[in-house]
Amino acid sequence: MRRFSQRNHLVTLSDINITPLLDLAFVLLIIFVITTPLLEQSIKLNTPGGGREDKNPPPRESRRTVEISPEGFYVVDKKRVSLNEVEAILVQAFKANPKLAVVIRADRKELFGRVSDVFDICQKYGIENVGYSTHKEK
Repeated sequence: MRRFSQRNHLVTLSDINITPLLDLAFVLLIIFVITTPLLEQSIKLNTPGGGREDKNPPPRESRRTVEISPEGFYVVDKKRVSLNEVEAILVQAFKANPKLAVVIRADRKELFGRVSDVFDICQKYGIENVGYSTHKEK
């Protein structure tokens, strides 16, 4: 009587189970979908309501967001900066990209003076595509 050889135990599996890989891919996709909108806003603001939805928003590469906190400080690229630094950042970005779009996010209780200062900087250097961020009212 012939005994079974040990060779059968050394055979490698040629099939790869991709179920755990798909599970991981879906979890990562969900995480990125949830966190992406949160990454665009660096400070919590109660923006004013109204406005209309922009049908053709500028691409992210040619857009700078200037945030104005209720305490009165400015935030650009998630860094707290002064008004002079805002001016320097916007001028440098406009020189690099003449199609620069500036989005101003300010709290609804913010006095118009600080928002007006950013608009004045844009007008001074010829940045024409300037807008402000609002939220959709229910």
